[in-house]
Amino acid sequence: MAVRPLTPNAAVPHADAVTKNRQNWAWAVAAVAFVALIGAAGFRATPGALIDPLRAEFGWSTGTIGLAVSVNLLLFGLTAPFAAALMERFGVRRVVSVALTLVSVGSGLTVFMTASWQLVLLWGVLVGLGTGSMALAFVATITGRWFVRHRGLVTGVLTAGGATGQLVFLPVMTSLAEDSGWRSAALLVSASALAVVPLVLLFLREHPADLGVPPYGGDEVVPRPVSTGAARRAVTALTSAARTGPFWYLAAGFAICGVTTNGLVGTHFIPAAHDHGMPTTTAAGLLALVGVFDIVGTVLSGWLTDRVDSRVLLAVYYALRGVSLLLLPQLFHDSVHPSMLVFIVFYGLDWVATVPPTVALCRQVFGLSAPVVFGWVFAAHQLGAAFAATAAGLTRDHFGAYTPAWYVAGVLSIVAAFLSMRVVRRSAQAPVVGDLAKA
Repeated sequence: MAVRPLTPNAAVPHADAVTKNRQNWAWAVAAVAFVALIGAAGFRATPGALIDPLRAEFGWSTGTIGLAVSVNLLLFGLTAPFAAALMERFGVRRVVSVALTLVSVGSGLTVFMTASWQLVLLWGVLVGLGTGSMALAFVATITGRWFVRHRGLVTGVLTAGGATGQLVFLPVMTSLAEDSGWRSAALLVSASALAVVPLVLLFLREHPADLGVPPYGGDEVVPRPVSTGAARRAVTALTSAARTGPFWYLAAGFAICGVTTNGLVGTHFIPAAHDHGMPTTTAAGLLALVGVFDIVGTVLSGWLTDRVDSRVLLAVYYALRGVSLLLLPQLFHDSVHPSMLVFIVFYGLDWVATVPPTVALCRQVFGLSAPVVFGWVFAAHQLGAAFAATAAGLTRDHFGAYTPAWYVAGVLSIVAAFLSMRVVRRSAQAPVVGDLAKA
């Protein structure tokens, strides 16, 4: 029986299969990043659940506790651009592993604190630095390196990891804080963050080029970028971007996004609801529902970002958020009314739906510098959140209610809608700002 000779083309299917299998690492990397973001989100979900227990045990004012939250949110944002540059210099695995360890240590040591400055140091500084190293600049880094096709969708899914962390941890921590004390909740977060480290070390890969494959959906292998000093890289990207109008419109809009999400609703919704007689566990359950619908809204936003003008998406998201916040003060009661459930669904769909179109606009305008530039835009987000966390607490202490804070946040959201439409998109022929900075 004659044997058919092996031709060069006969090996092609096998080579294609190997390449396809290696490209599937993109999904494995995205999955591990999703889990890491859930771990980082765990402690960021705790402030609203622990404000009342900390007030009861230590006698600290809402403004004092809000200061610790503000430091956390501020460092969470300011760390992001440097973390993106550090990931380029030292690798994603090292940076994320150290970040998760910081979250674990900071959360675990809070059980020994006796003074408010210790709350600021542990809850604010250590956890802020750790979670900031796994902020949305981390998302931009992963999607920018590993995906061409479905990039907006994957950005939405990874961004939803933060909401999932809130969903998983918040009701549990609120229940633990009431049944076993707030220290049990802090220890749960510490253990959960540390448990993610082995997954990161084992499965997170740095670049598709390390496997000899293009990014998922790409046609060419993208060489590893030349590493530069992390601080220099972060500062250079900022100085270049700050010369452009789009950067300031995106940064201002995202600062308002921080005011109206993490700073105000994420931190103060539970105590605000409790002021109206609602049990803290019920309020925590409502905030967890925000996380449920945020997953849907953010993934949908990622899908839309691949298809619709990102400026229009941002304007719609901010405008709808503003209307909902203006209505919120009339919706608080001692029990959950249908109108509050409507708000939770509506607001949840919009919670961080702003992230995929903001990342997309940064990528379009700033090119290869987009992850680091987005880190600075995200820093603006956290500056707004930090301001709101303290300002809302002081508002509550002064007026005895959060009502003025909700109204101000609603108006600011509508302003953000107008700012978003001012972002000028790059034409197909024009070079990106990030590429000009390297020329």
